[in-house]
Amino acid sequence: MGTNKKAGSLAAILLFLCWVGGSLVANRLGYSLAWKVVLAAQVLCWTGQFIGHGVFEKRAPALLDNLTQAFVMAPFFVLLEALHMFCGYEPYPGFHAKVQAKIDAQIKEFREKRQKKAS
Repeated sequence: MGTNKKAGSLAAILLFLCWVGGSLVANRLGYSLAWKVVLAAQVLCWTGQFIGHGVFEKRAPALLDNLTQAFVMAPFFVLLEALHMFCGYEPYPGFHAKVQAKIDAQIKEFREKRQKKAS
């Protein structure tokens, strides 16, 4: 897949806004309190991530399979999913259908492996 200038530009704008927002929070709270707030938020969110995967999916989060993909590609994937869901956006015609087919195939494979282990 080639670069996607529209979604990439939106991602860059969102990252910039997060940086500005983080700077404002740090300036307002002071750095000694701001890093504690951020640390608490990170611990809460990561705990929720692991509990959610364990309880609902019965598997480890993808970040344990591929750390780089989890931190670099997953946020962009979520952005593309949100753009498709709310705006009907696709980087190219048929993109969403192709991605969904791959996801469905991986889910099927995962369930078959899990069923074999249980037998």
